[in-house]
Amino acid sequence: MLICRMGRRIESTITATTPPMTTMIAGSVGASSSAGIGASNTTLVHDDVVRAAIGERATVQAGGSGVARVAQPEVALAPLVLVVDDSLTVRRITQRLLEREGYRVVVAKDGLDGLDKLATEVPAVLLTDIEMPRMDGFDLVRNMRADARLADLPVIMITSRIAQKHRDYAAELGVDHYLGKPYAEDQLLGLVARYARRVLAVAPAPA
Repeated sequence: MLICRMGRRIESTITATTPPMTTMIAGSVGASSSAGIGASNTTLVHDDVVRAAIGERATVQAGGSGVARVAQPEVALAPLVLVVDDSLTVRRITQRLLEREGYRVVVAKDGLDGLDKLATEVPAVLLTDIEMPRMDGFDLVRNMRADARLADLPVIMITSRIAQKHRDYAAELGVDHYLGKPYAEDQLLGLVARYARRVLAVAPAPA
């Protein structure tokens, strides 16, 4: 973090500063020490150099001392995927598969746990099984579609129930894609990537 007083001095934790480097940034360097306190370094830099170093993205916090602070650049988060399945093995395998592709992954052991996770952050897409204790995948989707905040959240249902009646019921509830177990990893990753791109496309640009 750079803390400076415009036109005066920059106080830093630099342990050694050479005159040639200071000349390059149009300033001067000095050092002092006191018994029991230790050594300190000060660098005098002209106003225009400070402004150039700060740049357009600097955030100036107004205050009585007139201290300017350089804002840290914002780091975009990777798209989030929520995996809901009562099988620990399935959760771990799916999590590793998605994390290798660069996604953030949150897991839940059933529908109720999934709703708790959704209260914290809305993911780019949700993957869910059907048969789970406490709340199954169908009830999870039904609750999501009744919530305005989650009504449009893409859902990929992954299950061993491959009968047409289950597919039809899932479609009625608003499930976007229905994959039978075992599924092709490339197919799942392609679907997840599609919804992740949507999230990135509508994400606000850094200020």
